[in-house]
Amino acid sequence: MVKKYLVGMLVIILGVVLFVGLSSITPEGNVEAAPKKTEIIVSAAASLQDSLDKISIKYEKLHPDIDLVFNYGASGTLQKQIEQGAPADLFLSAGDKQMNALVDGGLITDHKVLLKNQLVVVIPADSKVKLTTITQLTDKAFKKVAVGQPESVPAGQYAQQSLTTKKVWDTLQSKLVFAKDVRQVLSYVETGNADAGFVYKTDALTSKKVRIALTVGTHVHKAINYPAGIVKDTKNLEETKALYSYLQTKEALDIFTSYGFLLP
Repeated sequence: MVKKYLVGMLVIILGVVLFVGLSSITPEGNVEAAPKKTEIIVSAAASLQDSLDKISIKYEKLHPDIDLVFNYGASGTLQKQIEQGAPADLFLSAGDKQMNALVDGGLITDHKVLLKNQLVVVIPADSKVKLTTITQLTDKAFKKVAVGQPESVPAGQYAQQSLTTKKVWDTLQSKLVFAKDVRQVLSYVETGNADAGFVYKTDALTSKKVRIALTVGTHVHKAINYPAGIVKDTKNLEETKALYSYLQTKEALDIFTSYGFLLP
């Protein structure tokens, strides 16, 4: 009886497997492949990573046929990549300069300022130092000060503008530690490889290992704008426009602001 039962179950299982296999075959005899998702490549400033990662989860649930792929880095580096023909559908910059260069070069079509940010100086969370002005960074208490490379990192450009306005950029040269992007600046301060660093407020809020010692006044640097733009050579224009529009909705903007971004 047990043997007959087992044989019967085996026949049933084989029948189910055969049915499932045959159901995936088209009338022409070809096996149906799973529907292919449309891949949208988003080149975005490193400071947007946390907020965009969260937005992508919601967006892909709303659009199961879309696969968002992010290329995070310094805005200047991403600009150069697009200029050199690297694949990208949407560009989100942490500065107007990089976006304007691509617009002037005819490489970006639709574009607008999406968000704003603030420049802050962070120090290790357990540091007892108090800052009232960035000129205090010349004090002996600060041996290393981290900033993004001004040539490619907008946060580094804003830091340079601020320190130049305060007439201490040249004085601080021997103390400066340059980083490839704003997240590396944050890491330098977190690990104690720098006593202070210039980052965006949104980056500072992501770490428990640092604290904001000073918010840099907006009068000493250019406005910190985050423009978004559609890359002209996108091969998925309709889908990219849909994502571009979604990033401007209340649902997406609420996520951005929850991470400390400001609206224009």
